[in-house]
Amino acid sequence: MANRWINTLKDSDVTPETTFLNRRQMIAGAAAAGLASIGGSLSAKEALEPNSYEDITQYNNFYEFGTGKTDPAANAHTLVTAPWTVEIDGLVDKPGAYTFEDIMKAMTIEERIYRFRCVEAWSMVIPWNGFELADLLNMAGVQSGAKYVAFETALRPDEMPGVRFPVLDWPYVEGLRLDEAMHPLTIMATGIYGKDIPNQNGAPLRLVVPWKYGFKSIKSIVKITLTDKEPATSWNKANAREYGFYSNVNPEVSHPRWSQASERPVGGGLFAKRIPTLMFNGYEEEVAGLYTGMDLKTNF
Repeated sequence: MANRWINTLKDSDVTPETTFLNRRQMIAGAAAAGLASIGGSLSAKEALEPNSYEDITQYNNFYEFGTGKTDPAANAHTLVTAPWTVEIDGLVDKPGAYTFEDIMKAMTIEERIYRFRCVEAWSMVIPWNGFELADLLNMAGVQSGAKYVAFETALRPDEMPGVRFPVLDWPYVEGLRLDEAMHPLTIMATGIYGKDIPNQNGAPLRLVVPWKYGFKSIKSIVKITLTDKEPATSWNKANAREYGFYSNVNPEVSHPRWSQASERPVGGGLFAKRIPTLMFNGYEEEVAGLYTGMDLKTNF
């Protein structure tokens, strides 16, 4: 089993709670990303600018509750998160329906805070509460033939107004190679800043894979399947040209419609200076070995 990850980020590196929990101010930053890049660079720590909780909770991506950036915060209160059950099946020794309470009881001894950088159209440092996905998979007993792990988000039209529209092929699905899933950096998050994850952020249980783009970190998980075949994933099915199965943060591979060589830190507002995007989002030393010999421009 891989060694536990040693956290090198400090408390001072963490994006302030008020800046993370609501993203309305980032609308300006996202719009600015389409403008000419502002010269110069600064560290993510220097670029942080605290925002109010009210501002930031209004901007999120969770298409099951609508495609507008303020839709999830407005609509996600309808999601019933208790009771919650995760079905684990496929190539495992102990398939079955695991309640959230049973999972948490089994994982409590390992649950701790992970300070991770994350990148989508912007970057931030988030202290997730959670446990390693490997611990959950080991609890179910991974069989020798397993090569991939597939994940599925809840599909509840009565609670999720966004799924009434064919924006994606519902339910939302994602997947990892088994060695990626078992890596110590891959966690199941249950909280942020010591608080339960808000519904719009993926309550009560979501994946966090910090060296990949945010859409790989699937929210509100209800099913995990161990399989010997590469699973289909929602964004890859929707547009394979733009969303590869791996979706590693790689500044050397441009998205077909924009460069991924730089990012805009959360909290800097309209005129925040862009900073260079780091290979594997800054976790190159820990995860580059997973892709030895692979062409990362082909396997994007």
